[in-house]
Amino acid sequence: MEKDLKLIGPFRQLLTMDNIPLKGAIKDAKLQVIEQAGILIEGELVQEVGDFDFLYQKWQDKAVFIRLEGNQVALPGFVDCHTHICYAGQRANDFALRNAGSSYLEIAEAGGGIWSTVTHTRTCTEDDLVQLTVDRAAFLLAQGVTTVEVKSGYGLQVEEELKILRAIKKANQVAAADLVPTCLAAHMLPRDYKGTAKDYLDLMEVTLFPELKAQQLSNRVDAFIEKTAFDAETIRPYLQRAKAMGFDLTVHADQFSTSGSQVAVELGARSADHLEASTAVEIKLLAHSDTVAVALPAASIGIGCAFTPARKLLDAGVCLAIASDWNPGSAPIGQLLTSACILATMEKLSNAEVLSALTFRAAQALNLHDRGKLVKGMRADFILFRTDNYQNITYYQGSMKPSAVWKDGKEVFSTER
Repeated sequence: MEKDLKLIGPFRQLLTMDNIPLKGAIKDAKLQVIEQAGILIEGELVQEVGDFDFLYQKWQDKAVFIRLEGNQVALPGFVDCHTHICYAGQRANDFALRNAGSSYLEIAEAGGGIWSTVTHTRTCTEDDLVQLTVDRAAFLLAQGVTTVEVKSGYGLQVEEELKILRAIKKANQVAAADLVPTCLAAHMLPRDYKGTAKDYLDLMEVTLFPELKAQQLSNRVDAFIEKTAFDAETIRPYLQRAKAMGFDLTVHADQFSTSGSQVAVELGARSADHLEASTAVEIKLLAHSDTVAVALPAASIGIGCAFTPARKLLDAGVCLAIASDWNPGSAPIGQLLTSACILATMEKLSNAEVLSALTFRAAQALNLHDRGKLVKGMRADFILFRTDNYQNITYYQGSMKPSAVWKDGKEVFSTER
């Protein structure tokens, strides 16, 4: 036991993210900031957090002591609860076309968009997809992301979706961050499928869903509810069947038109993601539910559209998370903190709201309750920034990078070693 004990510090500041409500607006005064702090870790878990001198006197003869030099701020590891990082190819031409005046929907209808990535990913080997996913997860880890949700959805055939989800599972065995797989077989109706949208969804439910369970590839099902994908009435039975089989639900909702968030709330989805088109009606629905609203500001930047109405959502009492949506089409930037800071500027979000949206509220969207806070019993996932003031983390809008990242009680990234 004693060998598993590690005392780390002193930190100039440590943010526990404790005692903050799960839903609604947050003032910065709610942040618990411990000055000259230490963290005691036992194995993979946080054992105690508090004043460093007190912890040192209490544990100096029992714990391995890891001393930090200079000013450093610690906070829980970020949780990126919506990504598409298991893919092949790129869509630079889509970006050029959008900037030249074509809309996202026009590009998709002309054969670009998601279908372009599907064709590239289908020709990619499973081993290559594993490596691509591991590399992108490492890129996120260096930004402080210790948990990454990863969607399929670029196969759109049973075997191709299984290939992607197997690649995510294998990547999770190698990556330092935790990868949480989500089945997005309902990303769009594949162009080479000859039947109707209902036929395709029935095929996925009958053929793919049992394999997800049998091979333990995913416990989450997602769907894109939009004009270029599936309408609300067509997708509802598919999601109902997924829920009946024990899958957690999440929904791509209200990106260009509304109806997706209503489906998400009706079916008790863990999250409704995007929400750029949400109106007062949808915001009220979400506020009276336990569904997490996930803002994806990088997609707004990539497409050039409105941001998720984050301020209105928070003021209405919604639980708001922020994710990168890293994908090759609408959100290729792959920068979680930068995207979140831009959203904060545009929507007037407090530091407490941004950091909550990247930690325990994002974990809520993934139904994970063992991370996102630095308190006793939580996973020892935390990140260090070389600064004397936590406000600088958002002030520099993502250009300040972590000096170190700890995952499950072990240092997995450092700029100084």
